[in-house]
Amino acid sequence: MSPRADRTRNLLAVNGGSSTTKLAVFDVQGPAVAPVLRARVGRGPRGSVFEAWDAEGTALPAPDKAPTEGVGPAFLDLLGWIESQIDAPIDVVGHRVVHGGPQFRQPMFYTPEIGEALQALAPLAPLHQLSALNLIDAIAEARPNLPQALAFDTAFHHGHDPVVDRLGLPREFEAHGLRRFGFHGLSYEYLANRLAALHPAVAGGRVIAAHLGSGASLCALLGGRSVDTTMGVTPLDGLLMGTRCGSLDPGVILYLQTQGLDGAQLSDLLYQKSGLLGVSGLSADMRVLLESPEVSAREAIELFVFRVAREAAALAGTLGGLDGIVFTAGIGENCPLVRAAICERLAWLGVQLDDAANRRGDAKISLPGSGVAVWVIPTDEEQMIAIHTREAMAPGPPGRAQNDQPALETSR
Repeated sequence: MSPRADRTRNLLAVNGGSSTTKLAVFDVQGPAVAPVLRARVGRGPRGSVFEAWDAEGTALPAPDKAPTEGVGPAFLDLLGWIESQIDAPIDVVGHRVVHGGPQFRQPMFYTPEIGEALQALAPLAPLHQLSALNLIDAIAEARPNLPQALAFDTAFHHGHDPVVDRLGLPREFEAHGLRRFGFHGLSYEYLANRLAALHPAVAGGRVIAAHLGSGASLCALLGGRSVDTTMGVTPLDGLLMGTRCGSLDPGVILYLQTQGLDGAQLSDLLYQKSGLLGVSGLSADMRVLLESPEVSAREAIELFVFRVAREAAALAGTLGGLDGIVFTAGIGENCPLVRAAICERLAWLGVQLDDAANRRGDAKISLPGSGVAVWVIPTDEEQMIAIHTREAMAPGPPGRAQNDQPALETSR
């Protein structure tokens, strides 16, 4: 059931990633969505991390039972701790759901029927989908009267030209909903809005947004709308990532099957043991690799940079040129050496980096005469979750999917 907007004040946004879960409480009673508290739980280069801040950015002391890996079963204790910090109850929870398939395009409130449909998509996003749904179920069992809304990472990419999302498979598979979807949509939606405020002339043109973190992808934005992206049917496609291989010759999978690897082993290999971790043999964390003297660490970074630049060039082809690049997420926001290496490979497109601004981490890091404006904009997926949750609370039928496309038949 949707909560009444006039009675809802504190909204908790839950953003579960592949290495970090971010939480934020927003006051949604006024016209603006204002943050009250933020927290982060996950893995750092030296072990598990829990951090929390109030609205002014002041660090808060960790709870007695601070979770050490994601939120999992400890979430309900954490929820109680959050409520003690804001001295008020949480009125509604909004969740990032990575895969919405072809049918879920709008924010909506959770129902068991919607949960069943989303669970069927879990094989297409094994690092994210079930953990989000399990958390939703745990909250529903412990607090059955606490409404929970869903914001879909795939929603922002609906509306592509069909040729962008079509697969080179027999047409019958497309009839059953199998196509490219794209992910990190909440991040790209936030970046499009933020860039429009910072530089509307660039935002109205041809922009590549680079969400570079443990999970990594690029999105081609034309006038603030997604027209192409590097991730496809699953979040495994596209760029090299922390532990994910990115784009891979499908013949490699067929070959590995002949070597005795079954489906579970292949999934573990491609999602958990590849990427920066697999190539370096050291770590999935870019910070560790940048500090390492090992040749394999340098080679992993070089491959990451090469793949980002190559895919960016392809997206520039989709856009028919390039007016701007936006870097975001853990690597994109915090690794000037990686940004510089990527921009160097894209100099032929007109990218001219301001080295000093890049090292400082300024918002704009391109030279005044650069043919392509380059920005570093911290993303805020939690704010987008809050905004979409409030949209779901607006008058109208809650919890309904747009079913003008077939639901994906994952059992085929």
